[in-house]
Amino acid sequence: MNPSISGCGEPHPYTLEQLGWTEEHKEAFRKYPGPYIPGRVACRQKTVFEVFTGSGPVIAGISGALKKLGRFPAVGDFVVILNQPEAGSTTIVAILPQKTVFTRGATGREGTDQVIAANIDTIFIVTAAGPELNARRIERYLAIVHASGARPVIVINKSDLAEDPASLTGTIIPVSSGIPVIPVSAMSGEGMDLLDPYLEPGKTIVLIGSSGVGKSTLINRLLGEEMQKTSGIREDDGKGRHTTTVRQLFVLNSGALMIDNPGIREVGIGTASTGLSDAFPDIHELAKSCRFSDCRHEREPGCAVQEAVKAGKLSAARLENFHRLSRELAFEQDKAEIGLVRSERKRWKGIAKFGKEIQKARRE
Repeated sequence: MNPSISGCGEPHPYTLEQLGWTEEHKEAFRKYPGPYIPGRVACRQKTVFEVFTGSGPVIAGISGALKKLGRFPAVGDFVVILNQPEAGSTTIVAILPQKTVFTRGATGREGTDQVIAANIDTIFIVTAAGPELNARRIERYLAIVHASGARPVIVINKSDLAEDPASLTGTIIPVSSGIPVIPVSAMSGEGMDLLDPYLEPGKTIVLIGSSGVGKSTLINRLLGEEMQKTSGIREDDGKGRHTTTVRQLFVLNSGALMIDNPGIREVGIGTASTGLSDAFPDIHELAKSCRFSDCRHEREPGCAVQEAVKAGKLSAARLENFHRLSRELAFEQDKAEIGLVRSERKRWKGIAKFGKEIQKARRE
């Protein structure tokens, strides 16, 4: 058994089925006979990956072909490994089709989205009682979660710190659009049983949220042991200290798989256009009654959305956030298109150079 890489958890062997392996994955893997084995990425450290296979964990790099394509496996990906023990080589050579992909907008000029995790069934959007309980931030998270194809669940941690824990959900329910909102205390265990319906064997859950909302404590409570380091609450602002530094996959006592994430300081919406409409279904439903089909819901006459705000049926702050995210989405999509053009130019330049090298080799 290979040792785990620094920063990742202590690995243990599981069957592929326990790791979420399905008939679809099995079918996709059929074209890789011989020395190839399948596995699921459990942790990543730069270009080195800890992969759970049916016969135990292995440490693997990735092939030069994947590097050239800029395709790096994410935690949760099912991958194809070329296993050559006689040469002391274990290499990821392919990534199997992804059922769902959770991404966020990445910084930089190219506008490419950053993959957070793959093959997810449910995403726990973790917030906490106190200053972190922010409806506008939840709307942003919901937009990118809906775009992933996974099911969102909003978890309000540290409910024991609130004077009236029952009132916590009242802040978030108006923006949740029917998404479950569950108050819990990972420290005391109160309300944790309400998460049980989402923790089915073989199902994968991802935790996302700002630094200090108690994701590591939540993981430890579900595991029944301290696998993730935790820190106390800062006295100056009541926030927890950020402790998780890498993404990694855990197998819970229930048989469910959970991926923890470092706290996200900036949540870019990326190119999550489908997620935006799902995060604001009330606005999109009202828009059907606008006089103009291309109404921007600003100052146009006959705007049903603005009328709903005036009538007190829609929060002005919610509409303002919808506009803000829509502008950000348009900007990110333009940036992504520009980045694609640059990428294509670079790719064709490389192909042309390779073609010249081939011609030269043929003449020699």
